[in-house]
Amino acid sequence: MSLAMRGRWRNDARMRFDVDEGFSWAWRALAGAAVCLLCGCASRPGRVPLPTGQADFAQYRDDARAWLAANRDFQSGDRAAELDWNAPREWRPPSGAGATPPRGGVLLVHGLGDSPFSLADIGAELARRGWLARTLLLPGHGGEPADLLRARAGDWRRLVAEQTRLLEADAGAGPVFLGGFSTGANLALAVAADDGRVAGLLLFSPAFKAVSRHAWAAGWLAPFKPWLRKPVAGRSRQSPVRYTDVPTNGFAQFHRTSVWARAALRRRGFGRPALLVVAERDSVVDVRRVAELFAKRFTHPASRLVWYGMNPPESGDARIVARADYLPDMRISNFSHMGVLFSPENPLYGLGGALPVWRNGQGADAEHRRAAGEPVWYSAWGYREPGKVHARLTFNPYFDWQLDLAESVMQAAEAARQ
Repeated sequence: MSLAMRGRWRNDARMRFDVDEGFSWAWRALAGAAVCLLCGCASRPGRVPLPTGQADFAQYRDDARAWLAANRDFQSGDRAAELDWNAPREWRPPSGAGATPPRGGVLLVHGLGDSPFSLADIGAELARRGWLARTLLLPGHGGEPADLLRARAGDWRRLVAEQTRLLEADAGAGPVFLGGFSTGANLALAVAADDGRVAGLLLFSPAFKAVSRHAWAAGWLAPFKPWLRKPVAGRSRQSPVRYTDVPTNGFAQFHRTSVWARAALRRRGFGRPALLVVAERDSVVDVRRVAELFAKRFTHPASRLVWYGMNPPESGDARIVARADYLPDMRISNFSHMGVLFSPENPLYGLGGALPVWRNGQGADAEHRRAAGEPVWYSAWGYREPGKVHARLTFNPYFDWQLDLAESVMQAAEAARQ
């Protein structure tokens, strides 16, 4: 990313309405719904949807790139880079003399308002370790936020199941895992619960239950109030790699995936190896509820729950592994919902990356102090501490360790097939 692009996005990020804060506006939107019933609310006409149903991944990837080229609201001068960041992608194990077939496959599913870029670091590292890794692009994503006005979680689930079948055919004799972030983790669990060929799960910030008590209201509000906060003229609603505004219907579909995930666990639990990763200060997910479900419903002895925080659950479950989220030498106060995904070397979100998220729910005063040169700390959305200015933590200092732990979970699935 050029210096000019970098400066543009640092400025835009200060003004952004983040997905993380969307549910905090739901209760205010209830009052506005009655007005919408009387005066009506504008809805965006549909356009050609993201194509799905291809017979192989290569055709799906090519069709998705063509759709993005024709329909994306590009946010920078580097269209080629944006296509790469937002398109489905595949990583294969190292090739060359002495190369062996893939150990198996991993399909990675992004979250609400996100893109395949959010799982690029994980996909690349899994391939380096011998796995065939793929990402997909959920319908309603990659183009512009208004595309989510008519998105349906059922289409997301069908696409994940479709791509799972293709990966199972392409991954050789090894096991196939599903992985996902937030909403994508819910979808991965829902599909894996119905597909016994899936060997296990890699779930990052799984959104089984939202922190907000108003998540259920999004489906009721969506027909009457398309956006929880009125769009601001002249302000971009997306970045090169994700949406920064999400319509009410997007949150409604997110809630639907949460219901599916909890229902799957309630019906039969999940007895195959699984890695779950949560941040104690997550502003989106009720992580205590995730920990409870892990202890009761994820029954395989090789499963692990990574807890980034200073107060892990006192469950006595030795499968829960905690790491401190207060790292003062790096000016990290705590970990965020999105930060668990990225390597410190990520070019956009890593340490010193080109796309910092300055706006973090602390108000204009914190912005002025940062602009005046006050040292910036990093945290989850909305965290405040006297005497500190916080930006979003967008990378994981434990990234390599986290992948090592994922490796141990996946090895258990490999051993079960031998």
